[in-house]
Amino acid sequence: MNRRSLVLSLAAPVIGFAADIPTGSSTTPRMVFAYRATVRLARDIAHGKTPLGTRTRAPIVGGEFSGPKISGKVIPGGADWQLLRADGFLVLEADYFMEEADGTQIHVHNKGLWHSTTGDWPADYALTTPEFEVPMGKHDWLNKHVFVGTVGPSKGKDPAVIITIYQVLPAA
Repeated sequence: MNRRSLVLSLAAPVIGFAADIPTGSSTTPRMVFAYRATVRLARDIAHGKTPLGTRTRAPIVGGEFSGPKISGKVIPGGADWQLLRADGFLVLEADYFMEEADGTQIHVHNKGLWHSTTGDWPADYALTTPEFEVPMGKHDWLNKHVFVGTVGPSKGKDPAVIITIYQVLPAA
């Protein structure tokens, strides 16, 4: 059997299986609240127009987070690299650290999309897909799951966003 035939023979059952899954079936994943963070930001730094769009950087200067299994502070020093595309969507790519109350360092790499027809809050679309890198131990459950998040404005006087993160789990 050649390589092309092998790939097609392996893919055919998967393609057929995926087409047979009804929407809202017992295989639909469920989401569980993981934590809510207030991430404080410095003023945006403009980087200008690039071939991909208009680039800005929002330095992360601190914050805090809390959930049923983790809580602590957002460490200053990260940033949210933002790219305003021609279609009006803002691509978010934040890279920063959080420190759990027990001292565990949590690396966060959070990518997402933000869009508002008015160009301000409330957003029509503001979702992210964070990935975590955590030392093995009490909090390494963050390494082992898929997460999704929402982004909203903070009601405080300082520039900040509220990020709410949900753990995606298999169907019950």
